[in-house]
Amino acid sequence: MGRSNTAEGLTYRPLEAPGRDARDLFAFVGAWAPPESAVSAGWGAWDTDRLVGALLLERAGGAGMLYGPVVIAADAAEPDAPFDIALRLLEHALSLAEAQGISTLYTRPQSLDRIWVRTGFIPIPEADLPAALRGRPGLGLFGWRGGTAIWSMAGRAEAARRGERVPDGTPPPRASGHRRRR
Repeated sequence: MGRSNTAEGLTYRPLEAPGRDARDLFAFVGAWAPPESAVSAGWGAWDTDRLVGALLLERAGGAGMLYGPVVIAADAAEPDAPFDIALRLLEHALSLAEAQGISTLYTRPQSLDRIWVRTGFIPIPEADLPAALRGRPGLGLFGWRGGTAIWSMAGRAEAARRGERVPDGTPPPRASGHRRRR
């Protein structure tokens, strides 16, 4: 007996006015969304003409903050359907990030660890969030850099605390002649 996939029967596309188009869906599920003017892109999942999933992006230079994905699913027979929909929305965001040269994406976990980890996000400290993206509600922080979880945050937070300018995702250079003692 084959299992149908609700996520496959939906239409996925960019939101025309993302900050406005997804507002009601975010409010319905009780999720915070940035002000309309701060949203630079968004993606939706439609069941005919009804928006059932959305993901928003706020961009700050070479970094971005994702909000959502938020999904409402009517099919209780498929408990993984909301995760499948969320994953498809996230795939669109990651493609755009790579195409537009966004080097680092951040998000709040929202108990979606299985989606974030599967797509290369890792838990990171709040201190590593760029100043332009700080002050957003939520607990915890995940970061993505080019689709790989193997990237170092070492030294970035401390450099930021000292007021040094550190490019997104690149640790500050070590002083020349510095040798590691054994």
